[in-house]
Amino acid sequence: MTSTPPRRRPPFGKAYSFAIVTLALFLLSWVGQFFFQMAQVANEAQQHGQSFSWSDFLPQFFSATLENWQSEFLQLVWQAVGLSFLYYWGSSQSREGDDRVEAKLDALLRERGIDPEEIDQLIVHDASHNELRVTRQR
Repeated sequence: MTSTPPRRRPPFGKAYSFAIVTLALFLLSWVGQFFFQMAQVANEAQQHGQSFSWSDFLPQFFSATLENWQSEFLQLVWQAVGLSFLYYWGSSQSREGDDRVEAKLDALLRERGIDPEEIDQLIVHDASHNELRVTRQR
């Protein structure tokens, strides 16, 4: 039995590239919201003959931020987390891909004159290494 070499971890940027891009887009949009909302509050204060006040602006900014997170960000997080749980638990959608791959492999084996049932009997689950291996017939 040959052992597979241990898999090395990819570099940080490659391993977490999706999270890095998502964080960058989030920060960019949040900073944009900050400046545009600050301009709006300053214009409204000027129209009413008042000066801009941080004590008026910051509660409005954080309130708008939390409203946006509640309506958009948390919904997307739930979709991603929920999808990963359903995939992990083996929903019918996640198994559909495995069944299709199995059917393709069986078709390829039959095309080469190999009975897929014989191959299934040769595959043994090795619990000590948590992997599947093929036993040799003698």
